[in-house]
Parts: sequence; C-alpha cells; structure tokens
Amino acid sequence: MISKLCFSFHHHLHPHLSSFSSSTAIKTPRLLPFSLSIASSLSSPSTKLSTTKSKRSLLTPICMASSSTTSENYSYQLDPSLTNDDLKPTTDSQRSFSGWEMASLWVGLVVGVPSYYLAGSLVELGMAWWQGIATVVCANLILLFPLVLTGHPGTRYGIPFPVLARSSFGIRGAHVPTLLRALVGCGWYGIETWIGGEAIFLLLPNSIKNSSSLSMTLPWLGTSPLEFGCFILFWVAQLAIVWKGIDGIRELEKYSAPILILLTSCLLIWAYVKAGGFGHMLSLSSRLSSSEFWSHFFPSLTANISFWAPLALNIPDFTRYAKSQKDQIVGQVGLPIYMGLFTFVGLAVTSSTKVIFGSVVSNPIQLLEQIGGGLTTMILAIFGISLATITTNIAANVVAPANALVNLSPSKFTFRRGAILTALLGIAFQPWRLLKSSESFVYTWLVGYSALLGPIGGILLADYYLIKGTKLSLKDLYSMSPNGAYYYSRGYNLAALFALVIGILPVVPGFLQKVGILSSVSDTFVVIYNNAWFFSFFTAGFLYWLISCLVAKNKNPLDEEPLLPTGN
Repeated sequence: MISKLCFSFHHHLHPHLSSFSSSTAIKTPRLLPFSLSIASSLSSPSTKLSTTKSKRSLLTPICMASSSTTSENYSYQLDPSLTNDDLKPTTDSQRSFSGWEMASLWVGLVVGVPSYYLAGSLVELGMAWWQGIATVVCANLILLFPLVLTGHPGTRYGIPFPVLARSSFGIRGAHVPTLLRALVGCGWYGIETWIGGEAIFLLLPNSIKNSSSLSMTLPWLGTSPLEFGCFILFWVAQLAIVWKGIDGIRELEKYSAPILILLTSCLLIWAYVKAGGFGHMLSLSSRLSSSEFWSHFFPSLTANISFWAPLALNIPDFTRYAKSQKDQIVGQVGLPIYMGLFTFVGLAVTSSTKVIFGSVVSNPIQLLEQIGGGLTTMILAIFGISLATITTNIAANVVAPANALVNLSPSKFTFRRGAILTALLGIAFQPWRLLKSSESFVYTWLVGYSALLGPIGGILLADYYLIKGTKLSLKDLYSMSPNGAYYYSRGYNLAALFALVIGILPVVPGFLQKVGILSSVSDTFVVIYNNAWFFSFFTAGFLYWLISCLVAKNKNPLDEEPLLPTGN
C-alpha cells in the first residue's frame, strides 16, 4: 500500500527530473544518518560565512557579495512573483548580527509577562516551585536543538523562513506552513498587545477605573470598553517601531536587553527585602501525587516547548543576518538559562506577594499597581512592562506573519503592510479570553497550536538534513520554472503536505475535547494531545523521510544529476 502511494508521489513529484541541466539539478536524496549529517553540517568550515566570492561559491548559484539588493547582484534571474527586497538572500553587508546581538534578541524575547507567568501557572496547577522551573528549563533544552538546526540554513544561505519552506513544501506549497505559523504569530501578537494595554490602564486615575460606566465589562465583548481602549492605544503605538523594519528591531533588542536585566533585578531585590527572603517560595511543596504530577508534567512540557516553537520555525528570519554559524549558535545556547532565571524571578516575586500583601498576586501588571511608590515608580514600572512587551512582541510575533504575507504576494505585500495586517488579526483573536485562566493559556492555547507547528518543524529538518544533506539551490528557490528543483507537482510537494496532515489529524480529537466541542474521547487521543508537539514532530518528520526514501528507491538512476556543478 505504502509503496503504491509513494510510487504515485514519485510520479507527481518528479516529472521533470530527467530534463534538468547539470547546473540546476538536485540529485536523488542521499539519506545520511541524522547525527552524522547534522554534525558535519554544523562543524564544516564551509558553513561559516565568507566575505569573498571564492568561498561563497559553495552556493549554487552564486549570490554575489554586493551591498545592494537589486536583482542584478545575482548570477540568475529572480522571479518577481517570488521575491522582493524582504525575501532576497542577505548580502555580506546585511549580515551584521554578532553572537551578542543574537543573545540580546533572546534576552529581550524572554523578559516579558508571559514568561514571568509561565512557571507560576504550573505552580498554580499544583507543582512545587522547583518542579515548575525544572519543567521550563527541560523544555527549552529540548527546543534548543530545533532552534539551532533550523537556524543553520538561514545563516548559510541568507534566506528567510518562507523561502526555506519552499525547499521542502514546494514553491507554492510553502504558503501552507508559513500561513499556519503566521496564524499563531497573530494570536501571540494580540496577547502581548493586551498585556501592554494593561500597563497603560495603570496610568488611569482610580476614579475613572472604578466609577466610570466605561469600566463595566460588556458580556458580548468579554472586557470593558476602557480596557479595550487601552489595548487599542498600545496596539497603535507599536506600529511606529514596526515601521523601521528589521534594523529598527535589532537596535531595539540590542539596547533594551541590559535595561530589562536591570529592571528585573530591581524587582527581585524589592521582593526579597519586602518579604524578608524567599523562605515562603522555598517552602512551597507539590500538591500533586506522583501519578498526578506525571499526568501534568508531559502536557506542561509540551506547552513550554510550544512557548518558543513558533520562533523555532522562523528563526531563519533572524539567523540570516548573523555574521557566521558560530554567532547564531552562541547567541542561542543561552536560552534555557535565560528562561530558567526569569521564571525563577517570576516565581520568587509571586510567592513573596503572599507575605507582603497577604494574598498571591501572580499577574505582574496587578502587582505593579499594588506596589505604588508615587508617580516616578509608576512611570518606571510602566516603562519596564511596555519595553518588555514590545521587545518580545515585535521580534517574535510580527516578523514571521509579515514575511508569510510577503511570500504570499510579493508584488502586493511589503513587510510594513504585512505587519499591519498581522496587528489587525491580533485583535480578532480576543486575547483577553485566552488569558482568563492558567488552564486556557497553558493547555488550550499553547498545547493546541503545537499540533500545527510540530509537524512543520519535523518535515523541515528531515528534508534539510536527511534528504538534501544541507545543500540547497538558491536559483530554484526563486524560480517558477516547471523544471525547478522545488517545483515538485505544480509547485506543491505532495509528500510534505501528506505528512503534515497525518501529523496533525491524531491531535484533533483531543483538542476538540479540550475546547468543549466533544464531551469525551478515547484515552489514547488524550495522551496524544497532551504530547502534541512530540507526536506531530516525529510522526510527520519520519513519514516524510520514509516517503522520500521510497520515492528515491523507485527513481530511475539515469535521472540522477550532481547536486552542484562538477568542479565545485
């Protein structure tokens, strides 16, 4: 059955292979052992960014090292329907991200309200403080591998995520994974913007917040007009930074990181002094039995992996600007440490509020409102929350959706137009409903979308490392020619799309039960849903690899062509 299916895939995927010229062809996939292919690709000197044309010749075709971004800088014609200035490979002069700037990007991303809230939400569900932090760190250690591995082609070829997706899903098929990633980004953009709007809400006098008819919650809206107005105000303010593009984002992250570290340290010191130490946090023990803990651990691990899983997909959007592979790797390896430290701060401060105020205040926005301290303290607190929110929101939740829309129609969309549409869709997600409880935030939102992103990541990595051996043709990534290596079947790689669907489908029943559409489902589907990212990642990746193996086995050896021109 599978062999017939794969034979059919072969017929549709590679109808033009025999007509390839030696300069544009991709040979039959060499199925390298995963560990060997990864190790050789990351350690090979050829993966380091070169500043000379001779060293850059490992790319086919050669991307010329001019600082200009016009199409004349390439030894091939870029199809105008597939590119604009936001999608072209980066030039040497554009690759300016050092290891420190990549690390600063992650510090700016980590220091934010959702990260602060993450471990605390696990403690609310019954875990001990150290169990919550350990779960977060473990999840980020696991996620570090797909982050670094997916970042590799961005640095090597200077291409963003939508262009990388063309190599595995096809020139047209790439719209499917990029739009799914964009959908999640729009949801997160709304969540972060709502948090920023709450910071503005703090500025309002109590007389307005407590007595105005505008502060009354409207059932159909799910929040009050006053809070919704603050949300829209912050929504508009962010667009000013988005307008400056990737350079503005880089500068914002670079200079915000030390400020955010300082403000976070001040908050931790305040909690320690006011509470007389962290004794209360250290005394918090688990309220879960052994069996209950493990039933919570795996969905919580999945939720924490899902926290940065969207960025693990589109990390090439940033690593394409890295100076070298060393810079992109060094800049990212600190993620588990950053997350562990910041979630410790969140837990320490939250547990201290029980001693300071007599009740637990888990929401940092509400905490800042209770701290008081005069106008100066209030302005400083609002500045800190706003800065933390903007640095996370713009980098993590604007770049990917905007690039996905640009990829959808380069002639109609620019990065700015894509960012505006992203912001509009963020409102439609009604983020105030997603944040109403730990249950809905962790187990519905985070776990739910991991089923969409997991299989995409598995397919991308299986294709790039196992099938293509890290070798891509830049010419064919920007070509609509039916003879192009990534045209597959009318622009769609049916094997990748089939694996994607199979990776998602088993998670659907558990999701429908979680949101209340189904009253009950089999325990098997509950287990699959609780481990959605793991299940979908490995299922889709393995199935795609298997189909590609069988397609390659059935392929006529006379169709094989060298991956690179002879002599390279």
